[in-house]
Amino acid sequence: MNVITDYEYQAVLISLKVALFALLWLLPIGLSLAWVLARKQFIGKSLLDSVIHLPLVMPPVVIGYLLLVTMGRQGIIGKWLYEHFGLVFSFTWKGAVIACVVVSLPLMVRSIRLSLESVDNKLEQAAATLGASSWRVFWTITLPLTIPGLITGSMLAFARSLGEFGATITFVSNIPGETQTIPLAMYSFIETPGAEAQAARLCVISIVIALGSLMASEWFARRVAKRLGAKS
Repeated sequence: MNVITDYEYQAVLISLKVALFALLWLLPIGLSLAWVLARKQFIGKSLLDSVIHLPLVMPPVVIGYLLLVTMGRQGIIGKWLYEHFGLVFSFTWKGAVIACVVVSLPLMVRSIRLSLESVDNKLEQAAATLGASSWRVFWTITLPLTIPGLITGSMLAFARSLGEFGATITFVSNIPGETQTIPLAMYSFIETPGAEAQAARLCVISIVIALGSLMASEWFARRVAKRLGAKS
């Protein structure tokens, strides 16, 4: 008897693909927004902060519906993207990536922002007085000291993307081999009489992946801390 069926294997692969692609998009977007919120003062800052964190308090199904009416093929933005670039996000794994980016963004931004706010400004000012440009200060001082927040945010965003259900099923549906992630596959198994064993296997796989991510994140954070001269 196979430990995992092809059906379950596809769900695991799609979950990992969606979570990894979402993380690749979240890193630059989250870092940019966190830097703006941590270092800049401007009119509408509180509004921007509230909009970014809105997915934390909104039902995921509502987020999925809003994505559908905006990014769907007949949506406000989605229709334009389809007509001019041939891009379709609804009912595709790319749409699942967008859903995961939206719901995970607050976790990424908050972690990085807290890390940025803990950086000693005197270090940056000292580097600037020695002739370093603002970009060089950012890449050689600010960003390295922010890495712990980046790691934490990445781990939280990756885990959140793996477990995303409501926004995904509303925006891209539950299509085997295309958009069916682990949570969606488990939902299908739970709804199918006699499929309890398959649901249990996916549950165990999900736990293993989550534990592996946490352990890898902890190991990497310790390595970074040692490099920065912090106590492990």
